[in-house]
Amino acid sequence: MNENYYLLFEKQIEEIKNFPSVPNLLLHSCCAPCSSQVISTLTNFFNITILYYNPNIYPKEEYLKRKEEQIKLLNKIESVNKLNIIDCDYDNEVYEQTIKGLEKEKEGGSRCYKCFALRLEKTAKIGEKKSYDYFSTTLTISPHKNSKIINIIGKSLEDKYNIKWLYSDHKKKDGYKKSIELSKKYNLYRQNYCGCIYSKRIDT
Repeated sequence: MNENYYLLFEKQIEEIKNFPSVPNLLLHSCCAPCSSQVISTLTNFFNITILYYNPNIYPKEEYLKRKEEQIKLLNKIESVNKLNIIDCDYDNEVYEQTIKGLEKEKEGGSRCYKCFALRLEKTAKIGEKKSYDYFSTTLTISPHKNSKIINIIGKSLEDKYNIKWLYSDHKKKDGYKKSIELSKKYNLYRQNYCGCIYSKRIDT
């Protein structure tokens, strides 16, 4: 049975609207352009802390450029509730160890699934340690990312780390299109490959 993750997300939001206080969300962000629309939506319901953890990005200069764009966006974007950022170490070696043996896998396959899991587990760990109410990711706004796999991974981490997973399929309701519009509004750098050296070889 295929779950409708956008409907699950909407159901969670309806529940959150009745909370006595604004819950805290640790939101993994892959990049500024993807996070723009997600933040614009979620700031109405959460205090958001962006977790910038993307050890897959190569080379380091590209990583730093994307991180700078993320910070630029957070300084410009309108937010209803609190908006902060946690910056993590680059950790490209950790990524390479994680996907070892999968270097030749096709883009969107098992190498990418390992990459999703690496970043989401880091988010869940920090979320539990710092007592966030929810954790989630911006990854599902991309039409090139498998929302089902991302949500399955996130849900599997919920019990392991005792932190609620916020379902998402942010590409729905023209989410991806809106992220492009917001990227233009805030003059954001839009990269031409996903991030890792293997996607760079394919996409460029």
